This record gives sequence, structure tokens and C-alpha cells, in this order.
Amino acid sequence: MRLALDTNRYTDLARGLEPTLGLVATADAVFLPFVVVGELRAGFAVGQHTTDNERMLRRFLQKPGTDVLFADEQTTFHYASLFALLRRQGTPIPTNDLWIAALVRQHGLVLHARDKHFDHLSEIPRV
Repeated sequence: MRLALDTNRYTDLARGLEPTLGLVATADAVFLPFVVVGELRAGFAVGQHTTDNERMLRRFLQKPGTDVLFADEQTTFHYASLFALLRRQGTPIPTNDLWIAALVRQHGLVLHARDKHFDHLSEIPRV
């Protein structure tokens, strides 16, 4: 499985919590969307363990089979399509999560997230 982690699930991983530990250990590849990395670093910047958290994130990203996903022109088409779908449904989600969903869809990944609003996107596979 090719797995994308939402911010809250990376936090679970950093804390050593299941099921995230098991999923990451068995995944073929693990991705952090650029938005997740930004959210994490924003949290680090206002937290008390900035250096330790940044060191842990860098170590994680250096592991083989782990990478950051960045948006490109194709991502914007997925973003627009998902935005329109959610608007028709009357179920908007936060902008950052819409970018995450667009990247997951574009790259054919499975999303690991706790946020219930992703339930409005049935075409985004989740664990």
C-alpha cells in the first residue's frame, strides 16, 4: 500500500501510537503532502520542543520509501474537481485538507487521517 499521512496521523506516529505504527511499517511507501509538512512545522514553531520535533521529522523523511508530495499543475485539476464536488454536495472541507485530498487522488494513494470531513470524499480511499 502507498500511504499518505494527514497531520494528525503523523503526530500519532511520532507518539508511537497504533494503528499508525503498523500501517507505516507495512506500507510500500509513505508520503507527507507538503501541506502536512507545513502544518507540522507551524506547530513546531509555536511549541516547546521545536528542535526535537524538527529532528524527528527530518529523520522520518530521510527513511527509504518516504517522501514529501508537492503540488503541480495536475494537482490543481484534482483540487478543482474535488472542490466542485464538495460544493455541489454542500459539504466543504478546510482548504489544506482539500489540497491533501487532491494529492492523494492524483497519486493513487490511500489516506490515513482522523478527520471526519474526509468522509465526504468517498472516492478517496482511507485506512
